Amino acid sequence: MAETGLTEEVLNELIRMSEDWEKENSCHGYRKNDKSDIDGNRIFLAYDGDAVIGYLFGHAEKSKESSSIMPDGTPCFEIEELYVRPEYRSQGIGRKLFDYVENTVRGEVDYLMLSTATKNWKAILHFYLDELDMNFWNARLFKRI
Repeated sequence: MAETGLTEEVLNELIRMSEDWEKENSCHGYRKNDKSDIDGNRIFLAYDGDAVIGYLFGHAEKSKESSSIMPDGTPCFEIEELYVRPEYRSQGIGRKLFDYVENTVRGEVDYLMLSTATKNWKAILHFYLDELDMNFWNARLFKRI
């Protein structure tokens, strides 16, 4: 695990992985990234040797209109994306990435936050709630009619 800057090589790798993620069709509305999606975020990579096998990126901000869980202006780290290549899933890579980020930003922010639009919501809620000890804040549900 390592935090890295946004070099051309890193950008190209993140875009390639996001293209694979889009093809998986595992999240509602997910589309591959371009530079503007990644620029300005802190980037964390997971490796197998020299190969990038996963990433997490996000940014620190002050909370807005989140008063049901924290006062406005509370420092938090918004995780924009967490992705692990399919062949490396269920091996603890996502957890290691998350833990690495948590330890890296500890002392800078009070909360880690994220949203998800996964179609496999039972598995992702188990991962975030049970394995990573996050708390549930809200849900946005839909039904096509």
